[in-house]
Amino acid sequence: MVQITWLLVVTLAAIVKPTLAWVPSHSHQTPPNTARVTLQAEAAFATVGRALASAFLTASIWTAAVPAFDYGAYAMHPPSAVAKEMASGSGSRVNKDAESLLRYGLPIKNKDVRQLQGTLEDIKTDIGTKRKAAALDGVKKSKTLLAKPDKYTISCRNTKVCTDAIVQMQADLDPLSNALKDSQESFTGSDQERAALDSAYDYQRRVIEQLTILEEQMVPAGYKTIVPAAYSDLAQLQGRATVEMVLKKADGKSPFNVEGQNYPQAKLVMVVDGYAAPVTSGNFVDLVLKGFYNNMQIQRSDGFVVQTGDPDGEADGYVGPGSKTVGQGKHGERLIPLEIFVRGDAGPFYETTIEDEGRGGQATVLPFASYGAMGWAREEYDPNTGSSQFFWLLFDSDLTPAGKNVLDGRYPCFGYVVEGADFLQDVKEGDLIVSAKVVSGAENLVQPK
Repeated sequence: MVQITWLLVVTLAAIVKPTLAWVPSHSHQTPPNTARVTLQAEAAFATVGRALASAFLTASIWTAAVPAFDYGAYAMHPPSAVAKEMASGSGSRVNKDAESLLRYGLPIKNKDVRQLQGTLEDIKTDIGTKRKAAALDGVKKSKTLLAKPDKYTISCRNTKVCTDAIVQMQADLDPLSNALKDSQESFTGSDQERAALDSAYDYQRRVIEQLTILEEQMVPAGYKTIVPAAYSDLAQLQGRATVEMVLKKADGKSPFNVEGQNYPQAKLVMVVDGYAAPVTSGNFVDLVLKGFYNNMQIQRSDGFVVQTGDPDGEADGYVGPGSKTVGQGKHGERLIPLEIFVRGDAGPFYETTIEDEGRGGQATVLPFASYGAMGWAREEYDPNTGSSQFFWLLFDSDLTPAGKNVLDGRYPCFGYVVEGADFLQDVKEGDLIVSAKVVSGAENLVQPK
């Protein structure tokens, strides 16, 4: 099998070799131009189709055997047979829901709430595919799972907050069930069916919002992701923060067009996760608070990523005092180390990729599995060259087969767009970030002393 894999690698490399290199630029740090590689591969292998081309791309990335997991070592992120929990490492499908990925990324131990989460999220999928009977079964199962609140409240910091969330979930499951039954009694494709399914979706959303409150209460009081003391002179985010960015078109007048609808501006709401990437997230939140991204242009938009963070002038990033460990760039840029958090570890490892650690194929706590996943850019061969440039991944599951993500473990995923991700499809080079602000969680930023 290894010989066959390498044959595929060599074949693909011979065809797409001119595009395997990074986009040439003196200042733009970029993730691999995988989308362009894949598209050329598709053209070359037109007779065998898109799926096989993606498989060839995958072969060029993953050639080593996946190491066995040490189940005894798993701490706050225990292993699971559920593919959604191991989205970047294995499984037949990819969990692309940003809010679900953030919930799975929380450092909590309660297995019962994970079972509840999977059931409630499956209801959303069933509503979307009109699997009404399956959705009703999910509601019934959810009621059973919620019948013993003590299984959840025992893990909560504030029992009352969790109890109130559970009571609200139980109250919303009844109208959710009724809406699903109404949709069953309606003619397929009718306005009545559409209205009933919309109502069911709204109630499912309300239940999920309470689930998020419940799970966030399960994070142990005072929990901090372990960061080596060597990086104590870098800003760190201890928890999560929400950042809002407003963008306008380059000419200041043209609208953003999303699926035929025009909008005068694009608003992106992002959750930045200091549990999974405390140094990377801390650096980003610090720069947002400094106003660094205000009035900055988008510098790359190629169908694979949307990228920004490269200031005017010679510097490739934010110019400021460097840390003792990583130092500064050639033009005085403040640099941060590459930060990778593998599921099951006690904390992230630094300054090396997952392949360099001999752990290729293992799941990261936050995978690049959602449209609008946020990653930190760096130079190709130096893990410690990230400064202020970051990208939003325009995730396409056809180009990223389940369990074969080409970015996980090579770049830190430090958050997701949770509102407004669709705007990214019409964000172009030259468009302007009018404002960037931290709307919650700024108190979780710890500056170096």
